[in-house]
Amino acid sequence: MSLAEAHVAGASPDWRAVLGNRTGHVGLPTYAFQRSRYWPKPAVSPAPAGHRDPVDDAFWTAVESEDPDALAGMLGAGDDDTRRSWESILPSLTSWRRERREQSVLDSWRYRISWKPVTPATVPAPSGTWLVVSPPGAASEAAQAVERELARNGARTVQVLFESDDTGRAMALQRLGEAVPDGPVEGVVSFLAEDDRPDPFHSVVPAGVAATTSLIQAMTDLDLVAPLWCLTRGAVSFDGSGPLTGPAQAQIWGLGRVIGLEHPERWGGLIDLPAQPDERSVAQACRLLAGAGDEDQLAVRPQGVFARRLGRSPAGPGPSAPTPWKPRGTALITGGMGALGSHVARWLAGQGAEHLVLTGRRGEATPGALALRDELTALGARVTLAACDVADRDALATLVKELAQDDGAPVRAVVHAAGETLVSGLEESDPAEFARVMSAKAAGATHLDELFGADSLDAFVLFASGAGVWGGSAQGAYAVSNCHLDAVAERRRARGLAATSVAWGGWAGGGMVDASAESTLTRLGLRPMDPGPAVRALVQAVERQETCLTVADIDWTRFAPAFTMAGHRPLIGDIPEAAAALQPPEDDHDRSGAEATALAGRLAGASDAERKRMLLDLVRAEAAAVLGHPTADAVDAQRAFREMGFDSVMAVELRNRLNTATGLRLETTLVFDEPSPTGLRDRLLRELLPPDADAEASGDTDDAQVRALLATIPVARIRESGLLDALLRPDDAETPQERSVPEPDDRVDEINAMDVTALVRMATRTKEA
Repeated sequence: MSLAEAHVAGASPDWRAVLGNRTGHVGLPTYAFQRSRYWPKPAVSPAPAGHRDPVDDAFWTAVESEDPDALAGMLGAGDDDTRRSWESILPSLTSWRRERREQSVLDSWRYRISWKPVTPATVPAPSGTWLVVSPPGAASEAAQAVERELARNGARTVQVLFESDDTGRAMALQRLGEAVPDGPVEGVVSFLAEDDRPDPFHSVVPAGVAATTSLIQAMTDLDLVAPLWCLTRGAVSFDGSGPLTGPAQAQIWGLGRVIGLEHPERWGGLIDLPAQPDERSVAQACRLLAGAGDEDQLAVRPQGVFARRLGRSPAGPGPSAPTPWKPRGTALITGGMGALGSHVARWLAGQGAEHLVLTGRRGEATPGALALRDELTALGARVTLAACDVADRDALATLVKELAQDDGAPVRAVVHAAGETLVSGLEESDPAEFARVMSAKAAGATHLDELFGADSLDAFVLFASGAGVWGGSAQGAYAVSNCHLDAVAERRRARGLAATSVAWGGWAGGGMVDASAESTLTRLGLRPMDPGPAVRALVQAVERQETCLTVADIDWTRFAPAFTMAGHRPLIGDIPEAAAALQPPEDDHDRSGAEATALAGRLAGASDAERKRMLLDLVRAEAAAVLGHPTADAVDAQRAFREMGFDSVMAVELRNRLNTATGLRLETTLVFDEPSPTGLRDRLLRELLPPDADAEASGDTDDAQVRALLATIPVARIRESGLLDALLRPDDAETPQERSVPEPDDRVDEINAMDVTALVRMATRTKEA
């Protein structure tokens, strides 16, 4: 009973702990013939602010400053014995305090992906026309099963088979164009992820990744606005739901998240089926095509449907005590002469690693490499700078073979920090660009996994990125590569081998991003992390034998609104700070109301040309403030907002400013939906003064003008003309004896309340028809 009461009150029990290996729980039904639930969904409250006790603050300040006199005085005992007692324990207490403060910072950076059981909405089965896109040859059994299930529910399916030796845009455009019917298309279901062959021209890129990129490009070229659902099999693994069997298909999940950000109007979502889907799984997947709601990252398993979530993961007690990482033997660091690799190398050298092998394409010719070698040597390590491209499997195999001959210091740790970034939207991308990014990052990880597939390593560390966790606009190839790193780590761990993949946010002082990119990430809410604590977070993950972890310093007040600009993103919905940031802005209602009322008043009394000028001035002034320009003149009225440098964070800020100024509730995509300040001006004009309201305002203006003119005419002149008597005369044939005529003052008040039409009708003694 207590569990039920807790659940109804809003708690979310760990159903696996409660039910064990049983099939799970069933969500409560909706009210009969309705879609609302019996129990309201509890609101997510932000984390409570910590209460600060000044006495506690003073105590810990004294501890951190190692001041025994202050501590003795706080206890009211300043004698020498008390002072000496504090001196004896202060070093340990100070060390503990510093460690706790550092751990608090690390805990605030730690996130992990989990899978949450969800109950899809009860909606009608998919109907209409659905395109089913399959890789070369006959459609797979899974694709055929989905087609049959859609047809069984009354939907019409059109099969689209891509060619065997061509994953390019032209081929996709031709095949899709031939298949698109004249009528509307309800959705597109893609099984291209199943094609895990190498691309015909770029072997490091799976054909399914290249073909899916071409598919979304072709949909854009054809202006086909329909939800694209990418179905995979065994691409994700969680909570004993089965091993990850499709590492190449896992890359589609990285690509899909980027499609969702860049093409929200064409995005449906990702659905992962079991490696061997049964009829029930297929039926559930088909129901999700119409009833997933906002969920766009789902896995169908025998236990039910699960949605992907990002959540906080502080380093609390685990199932087993952490195993200290004591570096020994040789550590191989790819990209070891770069900013990230060099930070790890310093830690390894300082902790006693005997031999550090740092690889890079240029070896000793890498800028700063020789100085780094001298620094590491001074820390006591033997250092080798190797010119080796990790994407070249033969060259890497030769290096590993040479290292294996060193019996005194065998390779005990591998750190893969090599990588390359490329900022390019999917609309402009091609397999060659994907290959350039994936060669070092994804292919390098695969080569290392193969070459150390049977060795007993203390650590096998992969440097991934948050782009693989939540996606990233214009980072398609990078997101795909980093998803592959997570898949490699999961498969290694399933084989009983060491593996830790850390998806990083931004590091301070260079590394995965340059200074310009670091500034962009900061505006988006991804604050740069100091290398020292970041390395400690990495070491901690290795010691705790964590497989996949996200480490990022996220300002949710910026990141959440920017991330959800194009639509709801359930991925971050369970993070209290994100949920709080997505609440409607609590504007200063008095100020906002006053500004909006003043604007409405000015618009009501202005001509159409004046209204347009006033609203354009408003848009340009607010845009200039967001961009940091001193005056509105710096904002070109005809130039696109993107060309001015607007990013998603700026778009949210401009939206908020316009909401305050106008009293409207505009969407965050406003800046990107309208082509320019002029277009945005026209949008505001339509919102504030729709055509019917404008006509009504015109009538109100006539009314006000007539009243104003009447007010300028002396009452004596109105009486002489006979109009006053007509206005005050009863408007029917009743005699004074039959009705009581209002007093003149009352009649004037009544007249003042009439509109112009009533006044004219009264004066001319006409009645309403």
